[in-house]
Amino acid sequence: MSARFGTAGNSDSFTAQGYKSSVQAPGYLVKMGLDAYEYQGGRGITIKQEKAELLGAAAGEAGVALSVHAPYYISLSGTDEVKRLNSIGYILQSARAAKWMGAQRIVVHSGSCGGQTREAALALAGQTLGLALAALDAEGLGAIRLCPETMGRINQLGTLEEVLELCSIDERLLPCIDFGHLNARTGGGLSAPQAVEAVFEAVKGRLGEERLKSFHSHFSKIEYTAGGEKRHLTFEDTTFGPDFGPVAEMTVRYGCHPVFICESAGTQAEDAAAMKAIYQKAVERLEKEC
Repeated sequence: MSARFGTAGNSDSFTAQGYKSSVQAPGYLVKMGLDAYEYQGGRGITIKQEKAELLGAAAGEAGVALSVHAPYYISLSGTDEVKRLNSIGYILQSARAAKWMGAQRIVVHSGSCGGQTREAALALAGQTLGLALAALDAEGLGAIRLCPETMGRINQLGTLEEVLELCSIDERLLPCIDFGHLNARTGGGLSAPQAVEAVFEAVKGRLGEERLKSFHSHFSKIEYTAGGEKRHLTFEDTTFGPDFGPVAEMTVRYGCHPVFICESAGTQAEDAAAMKAIYQKAVERLEKEC
């Protein structure tokens, strides 16, 4: 099995080429040599069932794997119980939309510490995530996998270790490893290949080889400050990282087949295609070594 590559929403070139509806995204992505698409529900799940089903049909015909990004305002760790439990409803909305379109994965933010210790926030997030899984099961949506995401700002819940702790709650949970976020929150900590390999080793050691091989991923270059993530960039940037080369290398060496979603600022498709080319070269190098 090979890694898949695609976009978070639509690139600027999508509209520049005359495309207007997300239903057209799978056809556009195939022309760009890509095979994954993450529907953006960050500001709320507004897609209607009919359109979601049309998107799913187009993706199925094109061989494009779909995922959904749940609303940004989900806070699994919030101290306001009403708002925290409302997050379960937002996850259910995301899962219903995912089912309509045939998506298998939902990316979820954990929230912030909000004046709590990181340990207390993580415990709350784990409880809420468990309730969300039970709610999905009750609606017959338990086959859809939730993917807690590593986050880029230091005050957010979402270090690699915290995400792996959340994913240890249930084997259906997959980590969404955002390499740009991890690099930003560590002040460029993924600049060395050894640091990238340590991410793969951590996932394998905590969650096992099966979930390592099928992890979900976001990737982009991200400008950062002392507080972590500031803004997403494009591959034209030469100041901030991370580089995709070491990620591609470890993906091949560890036998992984993740979904890589590019979150570059406006050039998602073009940069995802560049990522795919880097990955294919890594595959060729390994084949020569063997």
